[in-house]
Amino acid sequence: MREKLRAIEKKRAYEGIVQQVLDLIENGKLKQGDQLPSERELTEIFKVSRTTVREAIRTLESMKLLQSRQGNGTYVLASREEDLIQPLAAALFNAKDDIRQIFYVRKIIEPHVAALAAENATEQEIEEMEEILRKQEICIEHDESIIETDSTFHNLMAGAAKNRVMERLTIALVDFLKESRENYLQDDERDNKRPESSLEGHKKVLAAIRNGDCEAAKKLMLEHLEAIERIVFKK
Repeated sequence: MREKLRAIEKKRAYEGIVQQVLDLIENGKLKQGDQLPSERELTEIFKVSRTTVREAIRTLESMKLLQSRQGNGTYVLASREEDLIQPLAAALFNAKDDIRQIFYVRKIIEPHVAALAAENATEQEIEEMEEILRKQEICIEHDESIIETDSTFHNLMAGAAKNRVMERLTIALVDFLKESRENYLQDDERDNKRPESSLEGHKKVLAAIRNGDCEAAKKLMLEHLEAIERIVFKK
């Protein structure tokens, strides 16, 4: 464990510690249940004060990534990137946030993600998105929920954008809004063509991504999200 950490610059040092621990969790080098070195050891490794180490640990605890156990050390609560999404969503959003405002943020972020995917997606990534839409189509044919395939499509697109910050933010947004998406995709009291409409929107965005047409991908994703918004809020 010690050899994976390195000394950092003094300026805003606790942020450097936080980032190193995040990187280790994300890369799977720190796993759920792993114990961090003691505060004394961490001060030696990072060459900072104990106060700085404690500030970093408090920050990571507030993100639900670490847990300090009285008299027993500090342990990792999350492991790898998929387990970072919920803490990230919790840090960015909370239950008191107006869901319309969160949708507004999504309309800002995801069209740019689609444009980046059109620019950067590999053939394999495009094939993976095509495959998930085929699975979504099968779900519709069998009158099954498309929530998981819908989420996976957006997450694959975010990965294809090759921007780690936008990817994490997109996944956090999609995950946080999952309940509302379940409502608009599954509520039998509304138009039963919603899943088909969602699939059609995905297909149009993916066609633009395959063609490498950034502007079309951006425009079509915005139209797709606006259609979702109209259904969710019955505009």
